[in-house]
Amino acid sequence: MRLLPGHAPSADLTYGDVFLVPSRSDVTSRFDVDLAPRDGTRSTIPLVAANMTAVSGRRMSETLARRGALAVLPQDVPIDVVARATAWLKQRDPVVETAVHVTQRDTVHDALTLIAKRSHGMAVVIDDDERPVGVVTPADLTGVDQFTLVGEVMAEAPTVIEAATLEGPDGARRAFDTLHAARRRVAPVVREDGTLLGVLTQTGSLRSSIYTPALDADGAFQVAAAVGINGDVAGNAEALLACGVDVLVVDTAHGHQEKMIQALHAVRSVAPDALVVAGNVVTAEGVSDLVAAGADIVKVGVGPGAMCTTRMMTGVGRPQFSAVLECATRARELGANVWADGGVRHPRDVALALAAGASQVMIGSWLAGTHESPGDLHVDGSGRRYKESFGMASARAVAARTRGDSAFVRARKALYEEGISSSRMYLDPARPGVEDLLDQITAGLRSACTYAGARSLEEFHERAVVGVQSAAGYEEGRPLPTSW
Repeated sequence: MRLLPGHAPSADLTYGDVFLVPSRSDVTSRFDVDLAPRDGTRSTIPLVAANMTAVSGRRMSETLARRGALAVLPQDVPIDVVARATAWLKQRDPVVETAVHVTQRDTVHDALTLIAKRSHGMAVVIDDDERPVGVVTPADLTGVDQFTLVGEVMAEAPTVIEAATLEGPDGARRAFDTLHAARRRVAPVVREDGTLLGVLTQTGSLRSSIYTPALDADGAFQVAAAVGINGDVAGNAEALLACGVDVLVVDTAHGHQEKMIQALHAVRSVAPDALVVAGNVVTAEGVSDLVAAGADIVKVGVGPGAMCTTRMMTGVGRPQFSAVLECATRARELGANVWADGGVRHPRDVALALAAGASQVMIGSWLAGTHESPGDLHVDGSGRRYKESFGMASARAVAARTRGDSAFVRARKALYEEGISSSRMYLDPARPGVEDLLDQITAGLRSACTYAGARSLEEFHERAVVGVQSAAGYEEGRPLPTSW
């Protein structure tokens, strides 16, 4: 990456302060761009869901992995829960979505509660042998008494897709054609014995032709999980790896401290060959120390997150673009990588972070307002749907993380917080699912690469030309929702 002549900054910069300049390009299609990061993960797109309780759970992990990304299970999730989630994730199909299913004896209320947890908008009704006998959608359940049995309102004899249809390089096209011919947006997928495997949508079949799943060496979804720097770090890391976790994220708000160095040594003592991410830092010195202690990837970012109040509470932090640029430069010198953690609000910000040298971009609250995030779906007084998000240094998160402490210790810790404990993240009616956001982000990123004449993320970093702009310059680039 290079700056335009005369654009040397006089202060640190964040994403809104900079822009990308188009260069001569022979990349004719955005589909010619390879978005796979080269940082040791098996991701095929450079996006990571942050290890926030309101963001990353097993539904988020499954959906992102199917499209080539990674979600990090938070450190406050008990090990036995991580073990069950990991085992479940490793058994998911790389193409077919996990179905929401009910029986004919379940109630309309049960079905509505479950349908809201997935973007495909349908529950499959199965019999005692797990064979599909019907389907229900919100339209079938509108105006129906909540205690009505599903069997009374379901659509019987649904169109189904046989799993064998999806095999081979043309499987996605055949599945799409089947759905299109049947005029079905979504349909159950069944195994050879007729039992339910999952569901597939028309859009899902298209996505399967574009995205490549993030799989481990055995062909199962890759899984990441966080471990804190307190307590039995070595034991926790060893337990996570024994669960089948592929990527360890050693995480604390202030990563450039002695306890982090000690934690990395502890992790390396039991996991010398594991892929280890650590952070957060914002300086080259921080990168050097964490890499020397055993980190393969360093998380960069203090204070840019939407739920973080660190900068307003403490004055500590750094504008994210400059932090990523400096840290990525040092990491490359050391043969390591960085993840840009926080501060992205638009697809352009993801592109700028990667242009600055990050191998991947970590996103939090932007993903919290989706069907796949762990929170319950709420409706406000105007009928808009939302989920609650909160920072991982907030009183709410600290209370969850310290549930094993005495009441006195927990009460003392609750007096101090550096994060928002409750914020409404509204579902975008046009993009209510995390896959919708992936489409939006990767479309922007692929297009940015074509403007730079880059066919890979490495080429993008090498060829990107960046300029510094005024606030008015940034505002000029924003679209107008209505005429002036």
